[in-house]
Amino acid sequence: MSDLNKMGLAEARDALRAGDVTSVELTEACLKAIDEADALNAFVHKTPEIAMERAKAADERIKGGDAPSMCGLPIGIKDLFCTEGVPSQAASGILEGFKPEYESTVSQQLADAGAVMLGKLNMDEFAMGSSNETSVYGNAVSPWRRGNDDAQLTPGGSSGGSAAAVAADLCLAATGTDTGGSIRQPAAFTGITGIKPTYGRCSRWGIVAFASSLDQAGPMTKNVRDAAIMLETMCGHDAKDSTSADLAVPNFEAMLTGDIKGKKIGIPKEYRMDGMPAEIEKLWADGAAMLKDAGAEIVDISLPHTKYALPAYYVIAPAEASSNLARYDGVRYGHRAQLAQGDGITEMYEKTRAEGFGHEVQRRVMVGTYVLSAGFYDAYYNRARKVRTLIKKDFEDVFAAGVDAILTPATPSAAFGLGEMTEADPVQMYLNDVFTVTVNLAGLPGISVPAGLDTQGLPLGLQLIGRPWEEGDLLNTAYALENAAGFVAKPGKWW
Repeated sequence: MSDLNKMGLAEARDALRAGDVTSVELTEACLKAIDEADALNAFVHKTPEIAMERAKAADERIKGGDAPSMCGLPIGIKDLFCTEGVPSQAASGILEGFKPEYESTVSQQLADAGAVMLGKLNMDEFAMGSSNETSVYGNAVSPWRRGNDDAQLTPGGSSGGSAAAVAADLCLAATGTDTGGSIRQPAAFTGITGIKPTYGRCSRWGIVAFASSLDQAGPMTKNVRDAAIMLETMCGHDAKDSTSADLAVPNFEAMLTGDIKGKKIGIPKEYRMDGMPAEIEKLWADGAAMLKDAGAEIVDISLPHTKYALPAYYVIAPAEASSNLARYDGVRYGHRAQLAQGDGITEMYEKTRAEGFGHEVQRRVMVGTYVLSAGFYDAYYNRARKVRTLIKKDFEDVFAAGVDAILTPATPSAAFGLGEMTEADPVQMYLNDVFTVTVNLAGLPGISVPAGLDTQGLPLGLQLIGRPWEEGDLLNTAYALENAAGFVAKPGKWW
């Protein structure tokens, strides 16, 4: 069998069980693809020795008949996840040289299930960004191109390395994290599937924190079935994380019937933005028509506080970031600035943080510190928290009225070129999250499914938002949408 790295998780799992292929062969194919794809800058810490060791162990386990679904499947791990003995920098200079003595719960669960770690994946620094242009490793590059144009495109952010790696078949799947859309937006930009589960479904222990009340890990995969398989392994209660939910994890794959007859799908009027490209409008309408044809009932709904979501998010997230990132001070681990004679601890803090943090992280830390400061806490942070409660209630009201899922666009446009937003106001970049941040503010599950191409041949995604803790139902609706959309486009290999 050739092109083993082009398989998805389900296909490879079945081939492994049938004895048609070994984990070692799969892993070697992926490692070869990774080495040939340095131009994408997706993998930033390669771990071939660990990969081969785990692949051999997985083959033995499969032979013995003791093999969970993820056993023997080669995946990439976002650099935000701490991995024992392997650099875990969150794409920041301030964590240069940091090799944890422990493993994040999610990556440990994947390892325990026999998954093969190929290496660590590029991302925006501390997960702050929508284009993977804030990384200390340099930009991750999308495998997609606009028509015959050679301009390099963003794979989205912050999980841009994960998205590029999966779309380019460097790995069978990858972990991502989503604070305001960082799984769903890059998935939409690169034509793959990405799901952010309900807040508390996956443990956050050992994942470098950005905004603790918003961050959630999830899988980035080649299709919905693969997302169901990987998500099940990533989920579960963790006593080490106080926000982790003590709920049973269902067999998500078994729930993929494709039958959505009688399901009620809401279309929120507030998501019809001024200046939305006609292609996005059409994709959204087509998606609703596909779900209707599959037997769902399409209803118009209102989420009245949506317009306040971005401002509220960009108060809450930086506030939590400024608190979480206070620990990077040059004292205990990571980068420490060279000090001049007579410098004290204050100078060490200032110089270390000025050198170690990139401009976007510095901007958000300063915004966060400002909104938490005396005199501004009530004016900004407390008001944003109240708005967040209202946004959450909007969703609760809609679900209480019998809506099963909500259909929206995933992004306001297709992928843009690297560097094209450099001169733009930072708020312009933040608008990339306009359709996704409400899901994080309300703690809901959301999934991006590739549903079409724009006129330049770039992927466009649709987002489905589900009821809390009902990822199985959400995945099944996404599965029906995926089947109807029939998206099979792949980027042409130029790297």
